Amino acid sequence: MTTPTAASAQSCLDTADQLLTSVMRGTRGAWPRACAWLLRLALETAMDDYWLRSRPEIVSMRARSPQFLVLDRYAGRHIAARAGYAWSALSRAGHHHSYELGLTAGELRRLREMVAAVVHDLARAQVEQARGADDGA
Repeated sequence: MTTPTAASAQSCLDTADQLLTSVMRGTRGAWPRACAWLLRLALETAMDDYWLRSRPEIVSMRARSPQFLVLDRYAGRHIAARAGYAWSALSRAGHHHSYELGLTAGELRRLREMVAAVVHDLARAQVEQARGADDGA
């Protein structure tokens, strides 16, 4: 069963894929930043879903940084490190700086794969936590 937030994360990934693989009218020059924002939104949506199911009190934190800081305790260091790196890189790429080049299509593809893996791993971690809770009950 797919939850609405998981579907939203997937729809963001799908739209980012469209930006990465085809020319979309009206996106000339803006597609790399739009792609970065879509990928970041997919990651944030997956994080919100994860926290909502595993630790609802953490969702109420308005800032993302504390959520990433405690993620390693609940989802594991590997997932937390990849999620934090992707979020930071995508946040940086989403803001225009005249002195920096934007991300290339190749860099965005790598970040897209990383975000997709984190989305998958967070969903899997939820299932494993639910099984552990059921076994312990």
